[in-house]
Amino acid sequence: MNTFEELILIFIAASITNNFVLTYFLGICPFIGVSNSIDSSIGLGAATTFVMTIAATVTWIIYHYLLAPYNLVFLQYVVFIIVIASLVQFVEMVIRKISPPLYRALGIYLPLITTNCAILGLTLFMVLRNYTFLESVVFGLGAGVGFTLALVIMAGIREELAFCDIPEPLKGSGITLIIAGMLALAFMGFGGIISG
Repeated sequence: MNTFEELILIFIAASITNNFVLTYFLGICPFIGVSNSIDSSIGLGAATTFVMTIAATVTWIIYHYLLAPYNLVFLQYVVFIIVIASLVQFVEMVIRKISPPLYRALGIYLPLITTNCAILGLTLFMVLRNYTFLESVVFGLGAGVGFTLALVIMAGIREELAFCDIPEPLKGSGITLIIAGMLALAFMGFGGIISG
């Protein structure tokens, strides 16, 4: 298998078959909290995709050129969290400057990208799977696209639920969690196609 095919498989696996939200259940807080409208979901998904891609790039470089050669691997959690927090601050400043309405719509969930465990999970999976630099970048992009896909699908469903007659005990987080479980089952159906 050539490199291009491997990169395509890594991208598809990260975005669909091993979706961080619906397979590993990482990043559930923003998934549930921001998926009220498609517009804010697309905005948060784009910001998260950017952070995931850049985090994969920067943490790969730091891990392979600083931590591993100098036997500082035990610091990877701390270093990765600092890198992610710095990137999120950068994205927050850019979104505030470029799109104030999106910044207001995302509200508290934009700074919460810092604590989004999907991004930390991405960086740790990347190291565990021993990806090359290019594979890591594609893995980060695929994971971000998968996060955005799950967020937008959930937002579309939740916008339609506003017009449905839902039993009183299931309104709000109850129906949201049931739908999240059904989406997870649907994405599990892709599990046998591509793994990795």
